[in-house]
Amino acid sequence: MAKEIRSCLDIPKITNCNVDDCSYNNGGACHAVAITVGGHSPPICDTHWNSNQKGGVASLTGGVGACREDSCRFNASLECSAPDGIKVMMREGKPNCATFEKR
Repeated sequence: MAKEIRSCLDIPKITNCNVDDCSYNNGGACHAVAITVGGHSPPICDTHWNSNQKGGVASLTGGVGACREDSCRFNASLECSAPDGIKVMMREGKPNCATFEKR
């Protein structure tokens, strides 16, 4: 079942991120306020940023702000509705949305 979003607090969280070279990653946790998953094949985290500077908000778990992958079953009006959040994993050198499921 899709997650219903009624406010910004309801956006699906990033439950795991193994993209160690991302500025928003600290110990496998994403700390970007909200990421964008792009409409690529496979879908990737467009917020990924490789820099020596750490970013995000250390006290919060990142969420999915927008999803442009319209072929994903969790995409509802260009928003992610994955009920248990998403995982971002490096595959072939790119930060892929590992929760993606084709409609």
